[in-house]
Amino acid sequence: MTTADATTLCAKIITNVERVIIGKREVVERTLVGLLAGGHMLFEDVPGVGKTMLARSMARTLGGEFSRIQFTPDLLPSDITGVSIYNQRSGQFTFRPGPVFTNILVADEVNRATPRTQSALLEAMEERQVTVDGTTYPLPQPFMVIATENPIEYEGVYPLPESQLDRFLIRQQIGYPDREAEKRVVRDQLLRHPVLDVEPVATDQDIRDLQQAAARVHVAEGLYDYVLELVAASRQDDSLYLGASPRGTLALVRCSQALAVIRGRDYIEPDDIKQLAVATLAHRMLLAPEMRVGDLSTALVVQDLLDRIPVPV
Repeated sequence: MTTADATTLCAKIITNVERVIIGKREVVERTLVGLLAGGHMLFEDVPGVGKTMLARSMARTLGGEFSRIQFTPDLLPSDITGVSIYNQRSGQFTFRPGPVFTNILVADEVNRATPRTQSALLEAMEERQVTVDGTTYPLPQPFMVIATENPIEYEGVYPLPESQLDRFLIRQQIGYPDREAEKRVVRDQLLRHPVLDVEPVATDQDIRDLQQAAARVHVAEGLYDYVLELVAASRQDDSLYLGASPRGTLALVRCSQALAVIRGRDYIEPDDIKQLAVATLAHRMLLAPEMRVGDLSTALVVQDLLDRIPVPV
């Protein structure tokens, strides 16, 4: 697939999803960035802003399967991965796949489940497989988790452990629509939900071709150094207890490659890195204990690093 063909297909996918997710082009674009980069998304936002509809629209656009899990405190790991059931007739155990066996999985309010249940997603997200009773089962491809979490100040939530946060390629917010977009959303859904009319515009093979096209995007030596400068500075920043991980370095480069494909280029630019740095790095960092009292956030720290570190020529 050429860069031009890849860019054309990406535009079709974004336009198709925008029939449902109105006025949020950047959010839709970044979700596609996560898919092309082979990663998973974490939306930290209030209920009712369209997180599940975004996942459903993306799944229907890609012609794939969609599953949703409502995370609750009593949810068990087997409710996600599946369970082996004893068959009395055959005298053998039969594996019944859980909802994780899909193309796009929505883990709704993932921080309402216990850490043990949250961790059940780790193998699926990282290895694209599930192991139950010593047997490993591969997941369908493409596979993407779109997890949502309530802001931590809400009651009844468990903070996601750092090891799990690090597995998410991008963390972002959807936010409320503007007045005109919200009016259109209301009008469009009075008689029939527009997600029911979304038709596939891509196949599984198209997505694999897009992912390969993104992986081939050229990264100049100076831009490798620029990303490494950002990451190294985060590890030395006094306001941070924990800087970005090597997985964060890789995530930023891969996402920049995917964004370049969407924008019609076979090379990345410094602006690609700057646009995605907060979304790919901030959730992998921890503020120092003495810095958690004021208004400082890891997103502001990343933005400060972007302002301070010169862009390579």
